[in-house]
Amino acid sequence: MGAPTTETGTDLATIWPLFGLRITSGALELCPVTDDDIPALVELARAGVHAPETMPFSNNWTDTPAEELGRTMATYYWQKRAELSPARWTVDFVVRWHGEVVGVQGMYATSYLVTKTCETGSWLGSRHQGQGIGTLMRQTVCQFAFDCLDAEELTSGAWTDNPASLAVSAKVGYLPNGQRREERRAGEVAIMQDLVLAPAHLVRHGLGIDVQGLPEVRAFLGLPVARQP
Repeated sequence: MGAPTTETGTDLATIWPLFGLRITSGALELCPVTDDDIPALVELARAGVHAPETMPFSNNWTDTPAEELGRTMATYYWQKRAELSPARWTVDFVVRWHGEVVGVQGMYATSYLVTKTCETGSWLGSRHQGQGIGTLMRQTVCQFAFDCLDAEELTSGAWTDNPASLAVSAKVGYLPNGQRREERRAGEVAIMQDLVLAPAHLVRHGLGIDVQGLPEVRAFLGLPVARQP
């Protein structure tokens, strides 16, 4: 999908370079979430992301009542855009598989220009789970971070009672990096397994990635613009 334009015809990617970023790998496509993507993501989330008795996320956003979910999700994406700077950024990619919206893959970083470390997180609609898409999209975003954004370390995490997420991380090459006791839902303690991935440990999917809009995004995030994938 192309970058959205204003009524005057100005390409919004010129104003907000992330809107011009497009990562493809085979049938998989990752593009930063635009306002036009939000309704499809809301409907996907309303259709179910996990069993109601479980909670795979640190932020219990899927507990939001259905009638409030749209406003909550839209506010989240708008807030993350408003807060973005080279010192602290969040990039959430809408994930398409054969052109269909199936979930979100996120990257989050603080002091990235110094640490070259960012966190990955994701979700898939329930009916798209168990097909290998989650592994492929994580491999793709990891390849993008290491090859295109100069990352030196990626982190992630999953509750110890979420074997599916931990299995995806292991397939991609993440290694255990300690555990923490946290409150998950109100009054419920759970164990968070922290994970870390170095470039040498990444299990690449072999399809390669094609990246559009990279020089502009690198400049937007404060990185030297000469790097190519």
